[in-house]
Amino acid sequence: MKKVLVFLTFIIHAYYLIAQEVENFPPPTKPPEIRAIRTSEDIKVDGELMEDSWQKAPVTHDFYRVEPRQGGTYRYQTQVRLLYDEKNLYVGVFCTDSLGKKGVRVQDLRRDFSWGENDAFGIQLDPQNLKQYCVSFQTTPYGNQRDMQNFNDNNTDSNWNALWTVRTHQTDSGYFAEFAIPFKSIRYERPEIADSVTWGITFTRLARREYEQTVFPAIPQSFSPYRMTYAAQLKGLTVPEPSANVRIEPYFLYQYEDTEINGETISDDNVKLGGDIKWAINPRSVLDLTFNTDFAQADVDQAVNNLERFNVYFPEKRQFFLENSGIWAGAADRSVIPFFSRTIGLQGNFNAEPARIDGGARYTMRNDDRSTAGLYMHQAQTANSPAASFAVGRYIQNYGKENNVGIMFTHRLDEASEELGVTQSNNTTLTVDGLIRPKSELTFSYLLSGSRDNSNDTLGLAGKLFAGYNTNKFYLGWLTNFVTEDYNPDMGFVFQKNVIWHNPGGYFIWRPKSIPWIRRFDPGAFFNYYQDASDPTNFQQASIYLFPIYVYFTDGSFFEYAIYPTWQNINFDFAPLGIAIAQDEYYYTRHQINYNSDQSRKFSVSGKLGWGGFYNGKRLTANTGLRYAPIPHVAFTADYEYNNLDNLGVLLEDLDTHLATFGARFALNPRLQLSAFYQYNSFDEQGRWNVRGSWEYRPLSFIYLVFNDTQINGLERPFEQQQLIGKVTFLKQF
Repeated sequence: MKKVLVFLTFIIHAYYLIAQEVENFPPPTKPPEIRAIRTSEDIKVDGELMEDSWQKAPVTHDFYRVEPRQGGTYRYQTQVRLLYDEKNLYVGVFCTDSLGKKGVRVQDLRRDFSWGENDAFGIQLDPQNLKQYCVSFQTTPYGNQRDMQNFNDNNTDSNWNALWTVRTHQTDSGYFAEFAIPFKSIRYERPEIADSVTWGITFTRLARREYEQTVFPAIPQSFSPYRMTYAAQLKGLTVPEPSANVRIEPYFLYQYEDTEINGETISDDNVKLGGDIKWAINPRSVLDLTFNTDFAQADVDQAVNNLERFNVYFPEKRQFFLENSGIWAGAADRSVIPFFSRTIGLQGNFNAEPARIDGGARYTMRNDDRSTAGLYMHQAQTANSPAASFAVGRYIQNYGKENNVGIMFTHRLDEASEELGVTQSNNTTLTVDGLIRPKSELTFSYLLSGSRDNSNDTLGLAGKLFAGYNTNKFYLGWLTNFVTEDYNPDMGFVFQKNVIWHNPGGYFIWRPKSIPWIRRFDPGAFFNYYQDASDPTNFQQASIYLFPIYVYFTDGSFFEYAIYPTWQNINFDFAPLGIAIAQDEYYYTRHQINYNSDQSRKFSVSGKLGWGGFYNGKRLTANTGLRYAPIPHVAFTADYEYNNLDNLGVLLEDLDTHLATFGARFALNPRLQLSAFYQYNSFDEQGRWNVRGSWEYRPLSFIYLVFNDTQINGLERPFEQQQLIGKVTFLKQF
């Protein structure tokens, strides 16, 4: 361990020596201003900008390059114009490209596309001038839509959906994009003087072929376009008086299900009616109501073969819970999450069968000084779980420029049930957390959470302390998490109990001007050290993630070589994939090579190869991925994971696992799509189909057809289930 400490000391000293070369710059004392002009014309949103008003609008074109090098001249020019009328804010954009249509890089026509794989343009708005929050509206040359909320340039809700329209038009010299964003979709306050409105605004563009990213106004390379302390001021708007803003979204669903367990077949069909209501009580307060909530069209989880001692995190994919999820304590973490919405609507753990959600409500309020949020959901009883109520309360106080402190309360009540033979039980957590940013490059965050389980009257604690220093030349950070044995958040998630985890480390950022095909070279190291929370002298495990080669190439491809010296102390029953590991101390070293080609091309590959020791045996893990998208309307994917375990465990066992996934996506346009994937896992002989067709027949109103088929033969009781689902949603905004 002394060698580890010497190495870390050297790394920290080296970072200190280069700290003088930081190229970050502070937010401007006087932000630049841009103006929108009022139009009386009927703007047809067709992506062609043919109306006279567009020609009269001021042009913003002085963008600033952040990739592949910060500052200097850039190749891809962008022009932005802003109009408005009594209903909408209009954004007209022309993105130049000398190759025109031939130069476009777009992988598929999904909503909420991946930013880094496509040509894209985005606008960020801070209509309340909070400096810590923004909404973003983004598109590609094919008119895909991506919208999101961002909190403090620290946490993003990429599945937030607003009602807005965009159309694009490609030419031989670039592409046009025309946005119409209803004022009803932008929550703001109208000042007493109607024409004195000032909003924060930034623009960003990625020309993917050269991976050239530009922003307006200038923002340092180490931050994102969502860092609204750097935003320009949008003036010239005369916004309408905020009025009743109600959005209703009812749905109708038919589901047929056929389940076979151990040779016995059960068939069932079901008709459901339900929906959501969103009421913007005022520009800063929103009430969401949901009844007979359904998520049949949500993406399904894919199988994972877990070989580590930690719990597997499965992300939330259900739309109602995704919106505004960044406001909850621990939302930016995957280790200690006091409130994790996946605990709602399931009959037990995160992979259990769904339980019907009768209904619920969510309230959020956000202003310059504070944010308040609350959520209540009621889950119906099932054959395996009692009815339950879930409640969350949240308060955040802002102070200074980018600092905040918050408190959160959760309470879960599981009701008594004579049928299930269970008594009433409840679980409560109380969490304090915050963010401190004394300067743009330096961020501190902290969290302390306590839980009480009334069923056995236990108390537990968990927490996090993070410090990160992020510049154009290097990153240096320290994270410490801890979870006691009795910390039991029934509405949350923890990666492990009875643990203290220290994770210091960092990396250099070198952008060689003399090697144009390398965008950045980031060698570095992170150290992981785990010990018991109940007795910190008791060591659990440690590892060094040392990556001397970590290269992003200018075309977007990537290569990494890493080495993992690992120390393990197994003093508990541990059997990854059913192979029992003897309780003992182990030391082994693993190696990893990671590569992906330019993911924006029609054909791309990725691969990861890990090899070396694994406890008392050896482990080889290989991951490969292929993607072929001859046109944005068609894409095929194939992914494969292979694990070879050799002479492992008490019985010196050998085990091979194969996990294969195949996917396809077909799109007539961004609004009419068909997707399918098939996955097979040899470990439990599980095969799974998911086929989903969707038609957005009007903005945010959908028709879904979904087919699911799951077969598991590697169990004592073989299981097979087929589902056919038809769902229609309708959205109307008043």
